[in-house]
Amino acid sequence: MSLVLGKRALFVNGDLQTARRWFDTAYRQAELCGDPPSLAQAALGLGGVWVHEHRTSAESEMVRARQRHALSLIDPASPLALRLRLRMRGEEDYRAGAHAATLRLLAQARGSGDPMAVAEALSLAHHCLLGPEHATIRLELARELIGQAAVTARRGDLVMGLLWRTVDLYLAADPHAERCLEELRHLLDEYAYLAAEYVVNAMEVMLTIRAGRFDEAEKLAGECFERGVAAGDMDATGWYGGQLGAIRWYQGRAAELLPALSDLVSSPTLSAIDNSHLAGLALVAATAGERRAAAGYLARLRGQDLADLPRSSTWLASMYCVVETAHLLQDADTAARAYALLSPFAGLPVIASLGAVCFGSVQHSLGMAALTTGDLDLAVEHLRAAVHGNLALGHWPAAALSRCRLGQALALRDGPQDKAARREQAAAAQEARELGMVLPVVVGRAAKAHGACRFRRHGRHWQVELGGRLVLVDHSVGMGHLAMLIANPGREILAADLAAETWTGEGEGVTAAQPVLDDLARDTYRLRLAELQAEIDELESMNDLERAAAMRLEREWLVAELTAATGIGGRARPFTGSEERARIAVGKAIRRALSRISAVDQAIGEELRATVQTGLRCCYRPR
Repeated sequence: MSLVLGKRALFVNGDLQTARRWFDTAYRQAELCGDPPSLAQAALGLGGVWVHEHRTSAESEMVRARQRHALSLIDPASPLALRLRLRMRGEEDYRAGAHAATLRLLAQARGSGDPMAVAEALSLAHHCLLGPEHATIRLELARELIGQAAVTARRGDLVMGLLWRTVDLYLAADPHAERCLEELRHLLDEYAYLAAEYVVNAMEVMLTIRAGRFDEAEKLAGECFERGVAAGDMDATGWYGGQLGAIRWYQGRAAELLPALSDLVSSPTLSAIDNSHLAGLALVAATAGERRAAAGYLARLRGQDLADLPRSSTWLASMYCVVETAHLLQDADTAARAYALLSPFAGLPVIASLGAVCFGSVQHSLGMAALTTGDLDLAVEHLRAAVHGNLALGHWPAAALSRCRLGQALALRDGPQDKAARREQAAAAQEARELGMVLPVVVGRAAKAHGACRFRRHGRHWQVELGGRLVLVDHSVGMGHLAMLIANPGREILAADLAAETWTGEGEGVTAAQPVLDDLARDTYRLRLAELQAEIDELESMNDLERAAAMRLEREWLVAELTAATGIGGRARPFTGSEERARIAVGKAIRRALSRISAVDQAIGEELRATVQTGLRCCYRPR
């Protein structure tokens, strides 16, 4: 009875979690009764619908041991033995990123005359051929499985065949993929199949992100995760992380995910050959300004050679993150290697797994890689193609991002006043506003940044241009000092005049009082004090006294700083006018500003450190 219930759960309902429980019970019962055929069927059913359903080492090895034991007890020439060998070989090939042995067993299954062996071999082979170079053979396998379902008369075979075909069409950017998805939806309306319904839900999240409806996509992603857990799909956690990552990336909020992704990359629920979350962590760290951590993650991914990364269903997504990280770090070597690996797949979309998330056309990654290596003509060519490709996909956020990068590449190549550059940037900005996106500003060449620097103020930010590179840095007192020095190259300015903002460019200024902390710094300190008090209260209510004590130390330090910088009535305490105190304060402010610039673009930061002089008299001397 347990065996029958397990088969129904797996092949009729697609309920992976329930099927595992029934097959586990059936295996134990068959073992007690000494029933080798039932033992083998239960061991086979434990494999599930997908490959690599058992992610922890303990579970995986237990299932493999059971399958080997069952295989040793039955006739090796029987169809059941062939199906067991197929399952075991498919699992091994998948983990090794291979497929040749599974395809050989598929040929053997076709010659066996057993329809269930053929159907299972087709699906297992499809699992092992999810790299971007396998598009043609995957479609052939999916079509054959749809036909084979009429022979096996198993509902699950038809659902899986149609599901694989839908996935394949999306992976190939086929314009008729939506038709196949609709056909699959109608089939699932008639016959519920949880495993396939979860994948369809994931595709719907992907399509909602493509449409730029981020709030709706985030809600759907949460619901999709719950359905995946209910179906017993081990990819539920990883897919949800990828979907949320894509939403935050296009919203310009990727840095928020740093703590969550740091935990997720160590999760045993991730596939053994999935590197996309580690690649995503590298990108998020780089976006957050954690350059050293980002470089470390990128080095782990590269290993001896970036080409060694398994060509899994998440390979293109991993490479997308690798290229974006390399750009932020200005790692031209990694960008060049990624460009060579991605070039054969320029016409494909960057879709992770079975349609869980999409980052637009591969052309975008090729353009960003070329931009990082300094080949601006090639970057413009690829980014133009990326805009077109993303429009064809209906991926509006990716189209806006590619258009933004195209405008920046044109500005670097032809100058910031170039009409085409300004047109593309204006169009991208308009699209971003409509979609609720925050477009990146950091763009640069791999060449060294020499020549005169320019600072431009944009509200709470400064745009810094040097040697064809652009960065956007938050306003601070030190950025204001730097802007004054940059605007007067070769002119020595007293630190006291910079501090008091009294230099007119016509000689020495008249020094005035300069606050120890500016208004922005004081407001930031006060806001942090309020946050710390709330966190301390919460931690004490949870009896987490150790963390609460650490936060009280930070609070005490902030109180001391504010007390030292604040006079009667809460007014800012001014400097006494001492040239030495002005020298120290201005020097510290400028060094902090240079550190902020270096965190965004190390080359610009190093160049400014070499050309900005601080002391009693400060000066910018471009090389």
